[in-house]
Amino acid sequence: MNTDIIAGFLQSIGPPNLGATAIGAVLGLIFGMIPGMTISTGIIVLLPLTFVLDPNMSIALLLGLYVSGMTGGSFSAILLNIPGTPSASATALDGYPLTLKGEAGRALGISISSSFVGGIVSFVCLFFIAPLLANVALSFRAADLFSLVFFGMTVICGFTSRSMVKGLLSACIGLLIVTVGQDPVMGTARFTFGNANLLAGIHFLTAMIGLFAIPQLVANLRNETKESPRSAYSFGSVMPRIADLARIRISAAIGSLCGTFLGILPGAGGPIAAFISYDYAKKLSPSGDKFGQGTIEGVSAPESANNAVAGGALIPMMTLGIPGDAVTAILIGALLVHGLAPGPLLFLERADFAYAVIFSYFWANIFNLAIALLAIRLLVRLLAAPKHLLLPSIALLCVVGSYSLRNSFFDVYIMFAFGLIGLSLRWLDMPVVPLLLALVLGPQLEEHLRVALTSSKGDVSVFFTSTYSAFFLAMSVVSVGWSIWFERYYRRPVQMKPDSTDPPKGAKGG
Repeated sequence: MNTDIIAGFLQSIGPPNLGATAIGAVLGLIFGMIPGMTISTGIIVLLPLTFVLDPNMSIALLLGLYVSGMTGGSFSAILLNIPGTPSASATALDGYPLTLKGEAGRALGISISSSFVGGIVSFVCLFFIAPLLANVALSFRAADLFSLVFFGMTVICGFTSRSMVKGLLSACIGLLIVTVGQDPVMGTARFTFGNANLLAGIHFLTAMIGLFAIPQLVANLRNETKESPRSAYSFGSVMPRIADLARIRISAAIGSLCGTFLGILPGAGGPIAAFISYDYAKKLSPSGDKFGQGTIEGVSAPESANNAVAGGALIPMMTLGIPGDAVTAILIGALLVHGLAPGPLLFLERADFAYAVIFSYFWANIFNLAIALLAIRLLVRLLAAPKHLLLPSIALLCVVGSYSLRNSFFDVYIMFAFGLIGLSLRWLDMPVVPLLLALVLGPQLEEHLRVALTSSKGDVSVFFTSTYSAFFLAMSVVSVGWSIWFERYYRRPVQMKPDSTDPPKGAKGG
């Protein structure tokens, strides 16, 4: 066996490194589960501490927080319907309905185990085929990236079955919102109305906090939910049953592979992978018509995807020096502080350290699984406070989280504005997921489109002559057609039964 691999493994299992990984895992679960306290915030808070630590300990600590933060975001999404991280937005679609059914422990167990599967699959890819996959991702041009993001936008069709018009209107509102700020190519101000605070645009996390947290807080205050938030914590065993593990094998595989691949593509990120995985798990599942009403496959797919994204994002970071997402960009900064430049030379000059990072990612997934399953009852006590303490605390954290993103109180106003939008969508019975997807994908969609057209001098054939671009466009057509057929297929039996009082809600996104 390669001596560098052995050296890297021995470094990763050193007691200081394992201890740092465990501490990072605990902190990641806490930062991930509390709305407004994101993974990026947690890593930024810990980053100064890493300056005085050994490089191996530093990366082990940050990787533990990174991996567990993805899992922690699902806890509040399942228990309170308030995603702790953007990637957990898709998890809430079926996780919270399971909580309302009294199956919170089952949903949490599926979430934790699926996260572990996604992390291990991405670790295998990171270890064995990192250079090959990174080269494929590096060869993507602007036209290819546009087609990929457009493919992600077609997932909206899976969340508009209750009313296609309302769903598309929600998506259009989101696309209009992302035009606020600076033009991505020319740099000119758009729709800022002379307000300098809007030049940077609307931060996605600020919008996400407002769209999800404020309506849920109002609903809890008005006792609109079937159960109080506190009742969600009297869940049973979180250890997943063998029958459930067998049932989620397809959805977990879809999420793991999709998340790993999209994690490799710079800028794709966890939310895209989570929603795409959710959409295709719904289409391939025999119980796809029950998605959105509380099914474990709807929890498994996005949770395996967002944890697989973490490993996938490390591939371009380590082999090419290209950050796959915001967290890996911070990790690059941490490495540079210690005089280690990520990229191809890292495997030539410090291969032992490179493999130590890879194995530390593996141990982060192990600790994430063990700590989440064993300590979840203690961890969720942070959310299990009485309503008169819990709701103001969550509201305060939402305010602090919105402010801390850019150290601007203007973002707090934006958060409350999106809270009003979320309330309006709920009262109008419009799905919020299409708007959310548009906020995530809109900036990338416009930027890649503008760059592709500029480089081709306005020749739209560039989107069809590229193999990758043509493939993703074809998949977009398949996605839209499949969604239309899927909804008609599951609606027809209900329409033939006049006495049916439960119309299918398979695509209940909002």
